[in-house]
Amino acid sequence: MSSTPNVSARFAKNRFRNTKELIIEIILFFAAFVSVATTVGIIWVLVSESIHFFEHVSFFDFVTDTLWTPLFEDAHYGIMPLLAGTLTTSLVALSVAIPLGTIIAIYLSEFANHKVREVVKPFLELLGGVPTIVYGYFALVVITPLLQIVFPELPGFSMLSAGLVMGVAIIPYISSLAEDAMRAVPMSMREGSYAAGATRLQTALRVVFPAALSGILSAYILGISRAVGETMIVAVAAGMQPNLTMNPMEPAQTISAYIVQVALGDLPHGSIGYQSIFAAGLALMLLTLVFNILGHLLRKRFREVY
Repeated sequence: MSSTPNVSARFAKNRFRNTKELIIEIILFFAAFVSVATTVGIIWVLVSESIHFFEHVSFFDFVTDTLWTPLFEDAHYGIMPLLAGTLTTSLVALSVAIPLGTIIAIYLSEFANHKVREVVKPFLELLGGVPTIVYGYFALVVITPLLQIVFPELPGFSMLSAGLVMGVAIIPYISSLAEDAMRAVPMSMREGSYAAGATRLQTALRVVFPAALSGILSAYILGISRAVGETMIVAVAAGMQPNLTMNPMEPAQTISAYIVQVALGDLPHGSIGYQSIFAAGLALMLLTLVFNILGHLLRKRFREVY
C-alpha cells in the first residue's frame, strides 16, 4: 500500500514530461510550418501576379527582347538587360569573394592561433553587419574614383565598382561558413597527414580542403545567392539604366534594383509596369533556384567522393 503514492507520483511525472514534449513538438512543427508557408506564399504571389503580367506581354518577348523600358511610352519588357546586369555584377563580386573568403577560411582554420582568431572573427562578423546602403555609397564615393585613376574612361556608375564592393560584403558569409566546415574535419586526418611528412599548407590544401569541400560549396552557394539578390549596392553604384552588356566597365541595372525603383512609386499600382516587378521577381527567384539546385548536386557528388 505504501508504494501506491510513489507509483502515482511517477505516473504524474511521466504524464507531465510527455505533455511538455508534446508542446515542444507542436512549437517546432509550427516554426517549420511557418517557414514552408512563407515560401509557398511568396511563390503564390509572384506566380499569380506574373500571370496577369503575361496576359498583356508575350512570354517570348519577355525572355528575348533586348530592351527594358517599362517607364517609356513605347514600353518594352525584355528581361535580358536586367539579367545581364545581375549576372555581371554577381560574377565580379564572386571573383573577389570566393578566393579571398577561401583564403581567410584556410588561414583561420589551419594557421591562425586562438588569439588571432578571436580578433579576426568579430571583425568579419562586423563587416557582414554593415548595412548594404553604406557599401553602396562607399563604392560610389571611394572605389569609383580610385578605379577612375586606373581606368580614366570609367563612368561615374559602373558594374565593376559595385561588383568589387559587393564581393567585399559577401566575404564574411563565405569565410565564416567555409571555416566552420574545415574545423569540422577530424583532427586525426590532419595528424595522419603530418605523420606522413606533409607540411601545414599541404595538409590544408590536400587533406582538409577536400574533406570539407561539401561544406565549402555550401558557403559558395550562399555567396552566389547573396550576390544575385543584392539590391542597394548595385542600385547606388551601378546605375539605374537597363543596359544589355556584360562589360563590367559600363553602368547597368539589375533585377533587384529595378524592383526597388518601381516599388518607390514610379508606376501606378495595378498597371502593367507595376506588375512587371512580379515577373522580374519570379525570374530572380528562378535564377537563385537554379544556382541552389546546381550547388546541391555538386555537394551531393563531392560528399559521395570524399
